[in-house]
Amino acid sequence: MLKLLAAQFALQDNDFAAAARGFGDAAALSNDPALAEEATRLALSQKDWPLATRSLARWQQLAPNDAGAAQARAWIALGEKRIDVARNELAALAARGGDASWRLVAQLLLNADDKPVALALLEDLMKSSAASASESNRVALSQLAFKLGDKALARRIVDSAVARFHGIDAYAWSARLAIDGGDKTAARSIYAEGLQHEPESLRLRSGYAALLADNGDNAAAARALVAGPQDDTTYAARAAYAARAVDKRALNDLYREVESDKTERTPKRVYLLGQIAELTGRLDAALGWYREVPIEDEHGFEAQLRVALVLDQLDRLAPALDQLHRLAEMAGGDGEQQRTVWLAEAELLARRQRHADALAVYDRALASLPDDARLLYARALLAVDQGDLAAGERDLRRVIELRPDDAEALNALGYTLADRSSASDPRQREALELIERALKLKPDEPAIIDSMGWVRYRLGELDESEQELRRAYARQPDADIAAHLGEVLWAQGQRDEARRIWDEGRKRDAKNKALIETIRRLTR
Repeated sequence: MLKLLAAQFALQDNDFAAAARGFGDAAALSNDPALAEEATRLALSQKDWPLATRSLARWQQLAPNDAGAAQARAWIALGEKRIDVARNELAALAARGGDASWRLVAQLLLNADDKPVALALLEDLMKSSAASASESNRVALSQLAFKLGDKALARRIVDSAVARFHGIDAYAWSARLAIDGGDKTAARSIYAEGLQHEPESLRLRSGYAALLADNGDNAAAARALVAGPQDDTTYAARAAYAARAVDKRALNDLYREVESDKTERTPKRVYLLGQIAELTGRLDAALGWYREVPIEDEHGFEAQLRVALVLDQLDRLAPALDQLHRLAEMAGGDGEQQRTVWLAEAELLARRQRHADALAVYDRALASLPDDARLLYARALLAVDQGDLAAGERDLRRVIELRPDDAEALNALGYTLADRSSASDPRQREALELIERALKLKPDEPAIIDSMGWVRYRLGELDESEQELRRAYARQPDADIAAHLGEVLWAQGQRDEARRIWDEGRKRDAKNKALIETIRRLTR
């Protein structure tokens, strides 16, 4: 006991070498195998192979059949570069069978200092002892090979697991390996094969759906989740995928399915029913579902906010505003919720052409939350839209002072200066610099690429402008970008191509103000 106490004090002082010696001395005088194991593992952690060997001898004397002692023998052999002995010890450990033995093998190899040797031992084990490895063992060993950097070995091990067991874990990990290797086609085939064997597996269905969605096929992703047991998670995922695909039929079918589900109707499900009802145009039903969600629920605030927005869609503006005012009062002290409510109120009023009232909302909100970047940004955009460039510029510059790396604010100010200043105005160069800063922060953002194309146009750099705008349009072919690209093409004399781009824009948004104004100005 005295030696053990001294060792524990050394451990508390982070003197691990002294602690290992103390535990070893205590273990030599004790009949407790757990103490001998602790002494051995401390010595192993210090790579003191002679001390580990002495402590291990005591451990084996007290617990001769302990699998952990077999692991320690292999660990010492590996540390002393006796690779053949380590290989034999690991093979003997694996031959014991069972998940626990294979976990000890994986633990040792993962912590080995010499990763190439560890990989060679792992490959040897898979050749000699794979028959005793279960599906979960093989998947774990494949993941071990992956962590050690040998993806080819990881693939061979998991392929053996798939071929023998056709299990969920093996298929799921095999698909993840394919995705990691950039072969999404192979991953789809793996998921499809796995679902033939395990058609109700939520893990496989979810992985397959995520892969389909990542490839842009959201409708197929929603369909992939239809089979098998359903719960709030699968319903929500199906709704999200179908909404992205604008698949009204799938959403209508899902609404009826969820509404008729006789299992417990949780607040999460009630909120989801409100969302699907809203997406499918059942606005009165959506109101009812949203109102059922308790305010204290995690979705309570969002549900009550949706009540206001749905009332607005039903042209019930006064009740919508009353609902938002109640929510703002209820959110007192929660700045994030208050900001959300005030933003929603201002946007609602602006859509109704009540711009002065919307600006007044922003003013009141900023009086309560001074220098709130999101509120300043929203007020700036509305001010610019209403022609108050000075106010808009002032708010955007303040946002950039507060958040120098705010790509949206940098882009908005740069675009505003480019669009609202004359071509000869020196601020066109400042606009270019601002947009360049935004583009460095978000190089693939279509709106910022569009701004870069527009400022190039305003600077008279037509070829560079066309190049940037075509890149933006390829990423996001919306009406605003179509207006800009068409104008540049028109200026270059490519008028048929300009008309084609504008026609595409009108098909997507026939009421877009920028597109309508551009076409009217250039073709009248």
